[in-house]
Amino acid sequence: MVVKRIFYLLAFVLSFMIVYLLIPPFAKLAFRLDFVDKPQKNTERKIHREPIPLTASYVIFIGFFVTYLLVTREFTLQTGAIFVGGVLLLIIGTVDDWYKTKGKDFPALPKFIVQMSAAVLVYASGIAFTGFYNPLSGEYVVLPIVLQFLLTILWIFGVTTVINFSDGMDGLAGGLSAISAITLFIVALAKGQSTSAMLAVIVVGVTVAYLRYNKHPARIFMGDAGATFIGFILAVIALDGAFKQATVLSLFIPILALGVPIFDNLFVVAKRFIQGKSIYQADASQAHYRLLRAGLNHKQVVMVLCLVSTCFCLSSIILLLVQT
Repeated sequence: MVVKRIFYLLAFVLSFMIVYLLIPPFAKLAFRLDFVDKPQKNTERKIHREPIPLTASYVIFIGFFVTYLLVTREFTLQTGAIFVGGVLLLIIGTVDDWYKTKGKDFPALPKFIVQMSAAVLVYASGIAFTGFYNPLSGEYVVLPIVLQFLLTILWIFGVTTVINFSDGMDGLAGGLSAISAITLFIVALAKGQSTSAMLAVIVVGVTVAYLRYNKHPARIFMGDAGATFIGFILAVIALDGAFKQATVLSLFIPILALGVPIFDNLFVVAKRFIQGKSIYQADASQAHYRLLRAGLNHKQVVMVLCLVSTCFCLSSIILLLVQT
């Protein structure tokens, strides 16, 4: 798919406007359905004081796919896989969010199965990590099919999970996702990968519009449904863009682009594993909670982590420049 530069601007504006205009009515609907995140006492994880709607995920989903289909006017096998995978994550995320509105925890196994299924769908459609260029010989090393499958599934599942884990503070997951998407957009443009660039710029549009309502103090949340969906899309963008035809060194480009959620949550998962806890068990061990305990206020924490993310992303762009 060859895309003129003006269409990227159109995609950004359209996705932004859809999300910006639909969030208020969806927020009202959330209150009618009692689909809201209620504040809790004696916990670090619930720092808001009023019930917050959990319906931003549906607006983000609508804004993303409506924009993509209107601007590109194509629906391929890969688009279908991404769409079905996104629907699956939206459904299981909604169930999880609904349990949370009732003060209950949804079992981890169904979430794991659905997230893995979404990843398998993407792999089956042809979006996969297939190999890399050998820096010594210049030849492309094609990995065994089993390894292609495992690395692809691990990447999609991992990024989906870490973005979800990062959604613990007003403006944080949205801000980190927007910064990462901007970086992946730049990388895709530089590599001439128009499909990945289009997907990335739409993510920028929906997340920036969402941040208009999610910045502290937040007026709406995207919940697990929205966070897993955005993580899923970012993972796919990296696979279809930055990872494609990559050298050994440039494999670090998408990892750095998603550096803050990846490295922070690798620490969190390792800690939970050592303590014998489920990786899905919510606690206050992420960097944003640790920074709060260190004395920073809400806005300072978000600014610090977004600044660190920007530094990681600039490093990935430097790597890109070194490769060209």
